[in-house]
Amino acid sequence: MRAQTQTQTQARSSVTAPDSIATRVMACTTCHGERGQGSGDDYYPRLAGKPARYLYNQLIAFRDGQRKYAPMTYLLEYLPDAYLQEMAQYFAAQQTPFPSLPRPDVGPEVMALGKKLTLEGDPARHIPSCVACHGASLTGVSPDIPGLLGLHAKYISAQLGASRYGARVTAKPNCMQKITILLNDADISAAAAYLSSLPSPLNPAPATEGSLKLALTCQSSDAR
Repeated sequence: MRAQTQTQTQARSSVTAPDSIATRVMACTTCHGERGQGSGDDYYPRLAGKPARYLYNQLIAFRDGQRKYAPMTYLLEYLPDAYLQEMAQYFAAQQTPFPSLPRPDVGPEVMALGKKLTLEGDPARHIPSCVACHGASLTGVSPDIPGLLGLHAKYISAQLGASRYGARVTAKPNCMQKITILLNDADISAAAAYLSSLPSPLNPAPATEGSLKLALTCQSSDAR
């Protein structure tokens, strides 16, 4: 019996996982969902369907210390650019349903402000609308502007705040910080609430490159 048990243990230990990109990204899917659909809480965002170069640049930023989150840096710090490109392309190709998010518990005036900032911006304060760069459907623009749908309000608020205070840095030109430093706390809360309340898009694909005249030249200068 002991010999049989040892044989079974050895057989199991000799089985190796297939060398595929789906296997390699398992460390990512533990938090971001099996196909990058995002976690069920406020913290880990949706990756599925976002432009590949956007995802790649974020992986680079975590690896090289531009974005600060120790678990991500630990996972990525020894991975080469080619590996990160493959990971980004994998998640960009995923098509998964958008989550049903809880409606933010805010008043109508807050939601109205969020809608105005999202769709119109605030010209008097030189704040462009979200749709002016992220597309009319807010699903992003290829190659490197992300979609804003399917994200929890707390996550959106945290990222806007991180951009405003310089904790979230992107490859130059860093257009988001130019915008977020013009936002106050009420603006950020309102925009986050409104964006998280929007329904799933009919077509989740990012807009094609060049299809939108951007309010700012926000595409990364670093295509790597």
